[in-house]
Amino acid sequence: MSDHVILLHGLWMRGFALSMLHRRLIEAGFRVHRFDYLSVAATQQRILDRLQARMAALAGEGEVVHLVGHSLGGLLALRACLDAELPPGRIVCLGSPLKGSAAARGFAAWGRGGEVLLGHNRELLQQGFERWDGPREVGVIAGRMPLGLGAMLGHFVGEHDGTVAVEETRLAGLTAHCVVEANHTGLLFSQEVARLVAEFLRDGRFTGAPD
Repeated sequence: MSDHVILLHGLWMRGFALSMLHRRLIEAGFRVHRFDYLSVAATQQRILDRLQARMAALAGEGEVVHLVGHSLGGLLALRACLDAELPPGRIVCLGSPLKGSAAARGFAAWGRGGEVLLGHNRELLQQGFERWDGPREVGVIAGRMPLGLGAMLGHFVGEHDGTVAVEETRLAGLTAHCVVEANHTGLLFSQEVARLVAEFLRDGRFTGAPD
């Protein structure tokens, strides 16, 4: 049987935003599932409990369950797999600010209104991780097309995708990292990104894209 893949959307999105990537990964031979969650209203623990339960339910008798998360979805994927007994698999993060988001800190600087917009995951978005020490191999695909709302809120250093700086995606402990010509939302619709995701899930590496 082919491996399972769970897709996680980002902040202020819902599962339908992943439709194109979902279809392309099915065409690549995976069994693909979208994990829909309330990115602002739901508590982080509630999201993690549901995600871990979904992974366990899909695993069956030792089956592989990969995670692919866009933006906040990638942060939650790492957090879910940090210290839990879960089925084997890899993680791919698409434009995830794993070291913390300058754009999120810009929203938080608005005060209470900004905190409400970021929801219960605001601390994870703002601070990210110091490094990845979890059991899974993690690959990150970052974009460098600087078009997006975050460009007005974050003071980016170097290349960025309009919402997240490439440097914010480079976390110590990653297995692989690459950069593509896409903005933050465009990562979900890029045929090249879908190819790279499938390659990392199968082989634990990226080819044909610069780091």
